[in-house]
Amino acid sequence: MSDEGSRTAFMEIQGRMIETTGKLKQVQNQMRVKEGDKKRAYLTLEELRQVPEDTNTYKSIGVFVLEPKSVLVTEQEQKLKDSENALNTFQTSKEYLEKQLAEVENNLRELLQQDPALARQIMSLSVM
Repeated sequence: MSDEGSRTAFMEIQGRMIETTGKLKQVQNQMRVKEGDKKRAYLTLEELRQVPEDTNTYKSIGVFVLEPKSVLVTEQEQKLKDSENALNTFQTSKEYLEKQLAEVENNLRELLQQDPALARQIMSLSVM
């Protein structure tokens, strides 16, 4: 491989790696948020189920609004279901991005094995 071609390939692979890593971190953060939403909905639902049916229950929307218990239970069940669906979607995305990242890493490894001079040059540029 030509020296300039190797550098260009390295820069392209490096860009893909940075992009994929960023997307993976974003998905992981979204998963953490949804896990929190799911846990909050679950805990709220558990508390609501312990309350007698004729108890006044309130929903917080900046202020507290009187709502029937059944409405609040339905909302929390829907939030729980939505969180689980979102987590499944995020898990699929995460697995896909992890495969992409592994592929990019393999491409980089192959490039550096094919062009030892490029590998030495990159190592000399590494920040200590």
